[in-house]
Amino acid sequence: MRLWTLTFALLAALVVVSLSLGAASFGDDAGWLLMVSRIPRTAAALLAGAGLALAGVVVQQVVQNRLVEPSLTGAPEASMLGLLAVTLIVPGMAVAGKMLIAMASALLGMTGYLALAARLPREDPMLLPIVGIVYGGIIGAVCVYIAWATDLMQFLGAWQLGEFSGVMIGRYEWLWAIAALAVLLYVIADRITILGLGEAQARSLGLDYAQTRALGLVVVSVITALVLVTVGGFPFVGLVAPNLIARWRGDNLRANLPLIAVGGGLLLLGADIIGRAIRYPFEIPAATVVAVFGAGVFLWLLHAAPARRHG
Repeated sequence: MRLWTLTFALLAALVVVSLSLGAASFGDDAGWLLMVSRIPRTAAALLAGAGLALAGVVVQQVVQNRLVEPSLTGAPEASMLGLLAVTLIVPGMAVAGKMLIAMASALLGMTGYLALAARLPREDPMLLPIVGIVYGGIIGAVCVYIAWATDLMQFLGAWQLGEFSGVMIGRYEWLWAIAALAVLLYVIADRITILGLGEAQARSLGLDYAQTRALGLVVVSVITALVLVTVGGFPFVGLVAPNLIARWRGDNLRANLPLIAVGGGLLLLGADIIGRAIRYPFEIPAATVVAVFGAGVFLWLLHAAPARRHG
C-alpha cells in the first residue's frame, strides 16, 4: 500500500508540473488551454510510455533476453517503411488505414528479427541486441534512401524523433487503445510468463506456444504503430522500465505489470518535462532526453551484478 501511495504521489506531482509548464501563460482562457493542449499532452506521454514499457516486457519474454526491447527488433523502422509506402502510393488514406499498415509492417519486421534470433547462440546475451541494432539499421537505411529520393525526409524525421509539442485534442486519442491492450496483457500475464521459459518448457506445461507468442507479437506491433504514428519513436523505454522494476520487485510478472506500465508513463512524462524545462520556453524532444537516460541505464545493466530473484 505504501508503495502505491508513493507511486501515485509521484505521478500526481509530475502531472501537476506538466499541466503547469508551457510557453503560454494561464489567463482567462486557462480552461481552454488545459483541455485543448496541456491535458492531451500529459495523457499522451503517460499512455505512450506505459505502452512502450509493456511492449518491452512482452518482447523480452518472447526472446528470453532482458536487453531487447521493441526499438531493437526492427519494428519501428518497419512501421516507417510501411508508412512511407502508404504516403507514396495512397497519400489520402485515412488515419485508421495508416495505423493498420504500420501495425502489419511492424509485425513483419519483428517476424524477420525473430527468424534471425532463432539462428543465434544464446550463450552471449549481447548478440540479440547487437543483431537488432544492425537489422533495424538496415531497414532504417532503406527508409532514409526512399525518403531522400522522394522528398519525404520531413515525414521520416517526425516519425524517428518522438516529441509531444504537436499533441492537441483530436490528435492523440488513438493512444487510448493502449489502455485496453494493457488490460489484455494483465489477463494473459501468466501465459506470457510461461512463454519466457522457452518453447519446450512452455509446451510441457500445456501452453499453446505459437498462439501465445503470436498474440504477444500482435500486441507489441499494435502499440509500436500507435505510438509511432501519433507521437513518433522513443528508444529505451521498453528496456528501462521492465528491467528496473524486475530488479527491484523480482520476476512476478502479474504483480509487476501495473508498476511497469506506471513506470514507463512516469519515465516518458518526466523526460517531456525535462525537455521543456532545460531551455524554456524552447523544447528538447522527449526522445532525446529519454535516449540519454536510457543509454546510461543500459550501460549500467551490462555491468551490474545479477538481481536477486524473488517473488
